Amino acid sequence: MRGAARAVWVRVLLLIAVWGLPLTGSAAPDAAQTLHQRYAQLRGVLASNVYQRPLFLDSSETKGSSKGDTYLVVQHPFAGVVAALSGSSDWCDVLILHINTKYCRPAVDPSGANLLQVAMGRKFDQALDDTYQVDFVYRLLHADAKFLQVTLDAAKGPMGTRDYRIVLEAVPLDDARTFIHLSYAYAYGASARFATQTYLATLGRSKVGFTIMEWNADGEPIYVEGMRGAVERNTMRYGLAIEAYLGAYSTPSAQRIEKRLRDWFAATEQFAPQLQEMELDEYLQMKHREILRQGQSGGN
Repeated sequence: MRGAARAVWVRVLLLIAVWGLPLTGSAAPDAAQTLHQRYAQLRGVLASNVYQRPLFLDSSETKGSSKGDTYLVVQHPFAGVVAALSGSSDWCDVLILHINTKYCRPAVDPSGANLLQVAMGRKFDQALDDTYQVDFVYRLLHADAKFLQVTLDAAKGPMGTRDYRIVLEAVPLDDARTFIHLSYAYAYGASARFATQTYLATLGRSKVGFTIMEWNADGEPIYVEGMRGAVERNTMRYGLAIEAYLGAYSTPSAQRIEKRLRDWFAATEQFAPQLQEMELDEYLQMKHREILRQGQSGGN
């Protein structure tokens, strides 16, 4: 085994030892198999699609909840993905790339549960007192040579939303590629739905998602809007954050933050109708201030 690969697996094994996770896939063979089957179903779509990358996005909406699912193939060995995405601090480095994440720090609550204390806000600089704090319970449910599963759950969110759940699952495809499924879902009551719909009808009236609902007379796509469009945008932002984080993982530590930020921004600009919010310089200045505020300015 080469030195770099050996070092990665040493970290994986240490993580497994610390978390008490199994060294084999025996605890989650069905989930791993299901994800491999999903890859087989999506193989053609991943190879050729409107996103011009090996990615597939799906979403659903019920009366009181929205959910988005993104599936992507990353050009990274599975061992590296496990090492990069198995720690709570790693996830703060991922989440802070999102334009609405203003702060993130790992913590432990009185019961011993691992938390991510996340501040969510608007698409501009904000004092933490003006943001919404969301406490995600972080769980590394499975990590071995065949399957990775991480969950983030929050009982309460901004503006009356609740039951947030982010799930990452990953399986190896070959020595150089990994298949990832990222799910993002939350629930809301009547007041939260009204607040969101008010925003979408005013400041967010031009916002659309990625699903094409129909085509107009000129042959142009008409994209999904409303709550489902909103969950699609955030699901895509989180998926692109995973890509950007992994892409910078092997970069020298002093350069990682800058690379993550620039790569995430460049990826979102490829989907300007849905994700464009500000210019690069404005995004970089805002994020560097936010990262400095949460104590990660040294680069991780």
